[in-house]
Amino acid sequence: MILFANFLSAVAKIAHIVLVVYMWIIIFRVIFSWLHSPYLYQLKLVLYYLTEPLLKPLRRVIPPHKIGGIDLSPFLAILGMMFVDLFLVKSLSLYAAELLRKENLGFL
Repeated sequence: MILFANFLSAVAKIAHIVLVVYMWIIIFRVIFSWLHSPYLYQLKLVLYYLTEPLLKPLRRVIPPHKIGGIDLSPFLAILGMMFVDLFLVKSLSLYAAELLRKENLGFL
């Protein structure tokens, strides 16, 4: 059971790191979309290909042309990832900690 609890804890930590890094990638995409420089083209292209699979379906739900041209998909994506991080990943981490705590009580 200790191995399973440690596995869950490791999965939760890795999921948290992946979500935080992906949130920052989305934030950088938004910031770089405001900057127009030929030197940033390659970086903007990489950020586009990294984030578009998540943002495109959100744009279908709330199209920017219906909200005055404002694209809310990055905001919604970050909110969704924060929810997943704070609810699911934290719950997984707490469950792993509870399993470890119960396992350690058996040795006393």
